[in-house]
Amino acid sequence: MNKDTLPPEPWSRRRFVTTVVHGAALASAGALTGRPALAATGNDFAYDVSRFSKTDPKLIAWEEVSRRTCPVREARRIAFGPGDVLHVAAGNEIVRLSPDGNTSRFELGAAVFCVAVAGDGTIHAGLRDHIQVLDARGNRRAAWEAQPKRSWFSGLAVGENDVFAADAGNRVVVRYDRSGKVLGRIGAKDAARNIPGLIVPSPYLDVDIHPDGLLRVTNPGRHRFEAYTFDGDFEAAWGTASAAITGFCGCCNPIALAVLPDGRIITGEKGLARAKVFRADGTFESVVAGPESFAAGTKPASEPGDGMRGGLDAAVDSRGRIHLLDRATAEIRILQPRARA
Repeated sequence: MNKDTLPPEPWSRRRFVTTVVHGAALASAGALTGRPALAATGNDFAYDVSRFSKTDPKLIAWEEVSRRTCPVREARRIAFGPGDVLHVAAGNEIVRLSPDGNTSRFELGAAVFCVAVAGDGTIHAGLRDHIQVLDARGNRRAAWEAQPKRSWFSGLAVGENDVFAADAGNRVVVRYDRSGKVLGRIGAKDAARNIPGLIVPSPYLDVDIHPDGLLRVTNPGRHRFEAYTFDGDFEAAWGTASAAITGFCGCCNPIALAVLPDGRIITGEKGLARAKVFRADGTFESVVAGPESFAAGTKPASEPGDGMRGGLDAAVDSRGRIHLLDRATAEIRILQPRARA
């Protein structure tokens, strides 16, 4: 088994029935408005999304102003620190890209899957099952206790007093205090609390802190993003399963999110690579970049690698510009709002 693939669950009768039912649902999805049709190929469940590969120019409200490339090919997640210094979780390193073009690299000795930076410059690096903490100079200060066996950290967010780690393997968001003590787990199915549960078929789960004081968490298997309190109460959800530009398609999207200063949400997708902006109330607003912007660039690499080599990640700098990471090419595109005619 590829060491960077989520370990499969046992094939129980329940799992088998669920999979069959899900396949039947996919087969009927083409009849619904905005759903991709099933292609007439050897694979009865192959999606034909070619008609969605071009974006209506009227919907694109952002324009690329520059781009740069991370020097480490296996770039997975990006996050800003003080001074608009971009931090990239790439390979076994945190790569720091300064606005002036300078680059510094911090080796952690194992694959780094996500990163977040506190206001004081403290770097939190998410490895497979634990977090390592570095000071602003890249000196290692702590390694927090490893989480359960299936853990796969794929997204991080740092608040004033809390750190949130999206654990794709266990399908929860782990809440820590700033010393590394676990305070709770968010997103696990709980009927008594009206929590639907996170569905995470592949190692893509992301979390961010919204200006309204709530978390925003992707729920890729449900094709939406959700809001939770820090204590884990489920508040709201937005999104639909659709290949139409307003929805999320494939097995599991969105895979990434970021928050603009005014509270609007940026989402990143894989497969049909798209980055979009939603208003704080979940209403679709505009496209940042569509599939035609990336050609084949966001397709997973053909050579063996981890499960996070495809799709887009996003981060926002202090000027409100969106930075998009193409995980397959390690290119980072910088976009700003288009001037209105």
